[in-house]
Amino acid sequence: MANVNPNEAVRPDYALAEYQHECQQLINEGLTKQQAVQSLTALWNMSNNTERQHWADRQDRLRKACQQAEEDKLQKQQDCKNEEEVARLEERKKNKNKYVPIKRRKVPLDPTILPVQYATQRLKAGNYCELHYFTNKGLDDTRVSVAITEPDALVMLPAADGIHSWVPTAAVKDPKAAPVVKDKNLTWKEFNEPAPHMILSMKMHDWLDDR
Repeated sequence: MANVNPNEAVRPDYALAEYQHECQQLINEGLTKQQAVQSLTALWNMSNNTERQHWADRQDRLRKACQQAEEDKLQKQQDCKNEEEVARLEERKKNKNKYVPIKRRKVPLDPTILPVQYATQRLKAGNYCELHYFTNKGLDDTRVSVAITEPDALVMLPAADGIHSWVPTAAVKDPKAAPVVKDKNLTWKEFNEPAPHMILSMKMHDWLDDR
C-alpha cells in the first residue's frame, strides 16, 4: 500500500512451512530448498529497497510541497501587509491634517480677553481706552460682534432671569450701535470688572510694569 512505510515492513522467513508453496515453485525449476529460500529473501530485499526509495522520494516531494505552500502563504501575507502600508501612506499623504499629532500643552489658566478692535489698537499704541470695553458687558458685546458676521450662527446671551440661552446672531442687536458708558458713569461693580481684563491685555501688548 502506498501509505504503508516500507521501512517498517518485516521480512518474511521463507524457510517456514507457510511459504512452502513459493519455495516449491523454485524447487521445481531445479533449486534446492535452501537456494529457494535465499532467492525469495533476496527478491524481497530488492523489492523493499525499491519501495523504500520510492517512499523517501515521495516524502521529500511532500516536504518540499508543504515548504513551498508555507512560503507562498508567508509571501501572500507580506504582499498584503505591503499593500496595506502603501494604502496607509497614500491615505496619510492625501489627508495630512488628519494625522497631525496634537501637541501636549498645559491648560491656560488666564482667561482669553478679546475686546473690540478699537480697544485693542488703543492699548497696543499705549493710549487711553474707555473702561467700558473691558467690562463684562463690553466683552459680551464683542463676542456678539464677532458672531454677527455669521447670521446662521448661535450665540449664548444671559436673559433677564440670569439664565444663559442660545439665540441666533441675526436676532441680536448690533453692538456697534450700543453707546459706550463713560468711566465716570460706571457703577462701582462695573468699575471693578475691567481691572483684571485690562491688565492682562496690557501685558499682552508689552506695557511696562510702572505703566
